[in-house]
Amino acid sequence: MKAILEGSEAIARTIRSCRVGVISAYPITPQTRIVEFLATLVANGELNARFVNVESEHSAASVVLGASATGVRAYSATSSQGFILMSEVLFNIAGLRLPLVLTVANRALSAPISIWNDHQDTVTLRDAGWIQFYGESIQEVCDLHIQGYRISEDPRVHLPVMVCLDGYILTHGHEVVDIPEPEEVDKFLPPYKPVHVLDVDKPVSMGLLAGPEAYMETRYAIHKTMEEVLEIIPEVAEEFARVFGRKNGGLIEAYRVEDAERVIVGKGSMMGTVKEVVDELREEGEKVGAVKVITHRPFPAKVLYETLKGVKEIAVLEKSISLGFWSPLFTEIKALFQGKKENPLISGFVIGLGGRDITKDNIREVFLKWKGKSAEAEFINLNQEMLKTGGE
Repeated sequence: MKAILEGSEAIARTIRSCRVGVISAYPITPQTRIVEFLATLVANGELNARFVNVESEHSAASVVLGASATGVRAYSATSSQGFILMSEVLFNIAGLRLPLVLTVANRALSAPISIWNDHQDTVTLRDAGWIQFYGESIQEVCDLHIQGYRISEDPRVHLPVMVCLDGYILTHGHEVVDIPEPEEVDKFLPPYKPVHVLDVDKPVSMGLLAGPEAYMETRYAIHKTMEEVLEIIPEVAEEFARVFGRKNGGLIEAYRVEDAERVIVGKGSMMGTVKEVVDELREEGEKVGAVKVITHRPFPAKVLYETLKGVKEIAVLEKSISLGFWSPLFTEIKALFQGKKENPLISGFVIGLGGRDITKDNIREVFLKWKGKSAEAEFINLNQEMLKTGGE
């Protein structure tokens, strides 16, 4: 089905096409409309699934944990404070090696209360053992969900996937989106066949107490699987392109970097604006490019290094910050070149926190104002008058 759809409806229809069996979520802005659409699809008989109403996001995560453990393809969605409330269970889901896909409509964390978009919520839990995808467009986000189930349920993987999208910008934006029907998705995504399952006829135990003699090995096993996933994600993206005729997903997307001297690295919807500025500056004779990080966990260190090693200057743009130090992606890009013969000038910029607009002028400022200079946690587009009053 190709139509102009709101992002939330497009995601709901994609989940329908993945034939999930259990859905559980608690409403929170800006995620709510995704599960509202799903509830309607279930109520109308368009999706044969059990929609479980719960009293909190913690409970929603617990329901889908149980569903996955009993061999059912499950789904949930959340945002911001709700995502953080889920955190205890999210660590459990990864530790139990349960396949699952979670949609996170990225939104700033309180306090102060903000309902607008940045990436602080999911970046905060980047080390929970989940595969993390960040989408630029509604179409890419939808395609990442289908690929997410395929990757998560792969017997070589058995780790959960979260698909992150910018709240409001993508959840409430409208695009022409191509949503494959369930029969089409069946060709790419086979029925879920769990390796380990809770079954009263064949009793097993999951999540037992692990003493010091065993716990470390469980962390090592997840870490090694994450390393292997770096090979599996591109395989799945290539197969997706063959089946559906469009390329979305993968580890990164390099844009006009072949001869670039300066490159912006970032993730999410702002990369569309970055690409527009790259095109404009190219016409003005500037050798610039962009790299979009799609997979943040596992971190695609090798492919990023190979893509960026010939660049003179790198600017890392992030909608998050590790308060008291630098931004996470900037720190990781810096680490890529530690001890290497290449020594590009790498700068870090914080932008768009709490939903502040990211304009083409902001991107130009990064490309041009800091040319030949370095920055580590430079905030873009601060309200200087607000700072003079102490933020009151």
